[in-house]
Amino acid sequence: MNTRVFALLGVCIAIALTGCNQGLPPAQQGEGNLPTKSLGTIGMTCMDLSNPFFRLIADVMAEEAKQAGFDMICLDGEYNADKQNTQLGDFAARRCAAVFLNPVDSNAAGAGVKRAHEAGIPVFTFDVQVTEPEAAEIVVSHIGSDNYQGGRLAGESMIRATGDKGKIAIITYPEVTSCQLRVKGFRDLLVEKQSRLEIVSELSGRGNINDALNTATDLLQSHGDIVGIFAINDPSARGAYTAVKTANKEGQIVIIGFDASPEGKEAVFEQKLYDTPRQFPRKMAAGTVSAFRRYLNGEQVEKQIFIPCAHYTFEDAEKDSGRSQW
Repeated sequence: MNTRVFALLGVCIAIALTGCNQGLPPAQQGEGNLPTKSLGTIGMTCMDLSNPFFRLIADVMAEEAKQAGFDMICLDGEYNADKQNTQLGDFAARRCAAVFLNPVDSNAAGAGVKRAHEAGIPVFTFDVQVTEPEAAEIVVSHIGSDNYQGGRLAGESMIRATGDKGKIAIITYPEVTSCQLRVKGFRDLLVEKQSRLEIVSELSGRGNINDALNTATDLLQSHGDIVGIFAINDPSARGAYTAVKTANKEGQIVIIGFDASPEGKEAVFEQKLYDTPRQFPRKMAAGTVSAFRRYLNGEQVEKQIFIPCAHYTFEDAEKDSGRSQW
């Protein structure tokens, strides 16, 4: 699949990135107090722009950047760490005004972060943190959900929905920190509550529907007596549900996702999922642009900015007239 460049809201533009950093001159104000001349271009790359979660983040970032006088180019890492590091290298070579990064691989992304830093470009991560030690120090700020707390919410729901007994499994994506933290929060909550649930398997579903479907299918063949599955995002949970349905085990296995995406919310309303701890991608996107603007103004920017998650169960879905939106 070729790298997809999305023209989002007319400001996330597909260009060769020549002159991304134009020296950040004072904004020229036009009608509505919006700059009439771009202050530069922000380079953004994420793991999967086909995921509605990241599409929304890209949209909101582009609009917020436009309000601040910047253009954006948004690239799809396509779950390929090498491809994403090439994108980061391109941003560095073109001297973009800033880089907004959602790593495909938290450790492997370190090389690209260093290249951007060497070019004098500030790097901000969102949703997923960089873990390579030197690169982690270089990143100006990380803006993301409190994934550990969200994982604890998932653990609470699993105990409640299963009656705290039986075997359960986890479908994860261990290459990224956000999923690592969700799983840790989930596991820690079960330990603290002295849960009687037994985790019999933890396997990767690569964060997408198809891989999670295959993982869950294999899981059900090897552990046909499980009573619950915690999947680290809604695409994974939806893949798990398809496997459960195909195995004629609907109503026998509790599935908990993570995100509260429109698809995830609808699945909760249809009682295919029990809970999908809610993330707030609009806040994440706006917060990333805000951190960059404060950095430009010479203000102190927090190294980590975490946004609390919230339960999203059937009771929430019943009252939510905006289930089709984030």
